[in-house]
Amino acid sequence: MRRVTVWTLTIVAAGMFLLAGTLKLTGVQMEVELFTTIGIGQGFRYVTGSLEILGAIGLFVPALASSAALLLAAVMVGAILTHLFIAGGSPLAAVVLLVITMAIAYLRREPISPQLAIA
Repeated sequence: MRRVTVWTLTIVAAGMFLLAGTLKLTGVQMEVELFTTIGIGQGFRYVTGSLEILGAIGLFVPALASSAALLLAAVMVGAILTHLFIAGGSPLAAVVLLVITMAIAYLRREPISPQLAIA
C-alpha cells in the first residue's frame, strides 16, 4: 500500500509541477503578471520554473526523490508566503502541493538500518 501511495502522490505532484514550471518558462501572460507583481524580476520566474521542472523529474529518481520533494516543498512555502503577503489570491493549491511533497519526502526517506538503531 505504501508503494501505491508514494507513486500516486509522485505522479500527481510531478504533473502539477511540470505544468506550473512549463507555464513559467514559456512566459504565459498570467505568470509574467504574477512575477511582475512580486517585484523580484522575471529572472526569478525562470529560476522558479526551472526548480519546479527539475524537482518534478527528480521525484521519479528514487535516490533523489526525497531531496526533490523537499526542494519542491520549499518552493511551495515561498508560494504560500507570496500569496498571503504580496500577490493575494488563494494559497490553497500551494498548500495542497506542500502537503503532498512533504508526504513524499517522508515516505521516501531512507529506512534506519537495524544496526544503527541498536547504537
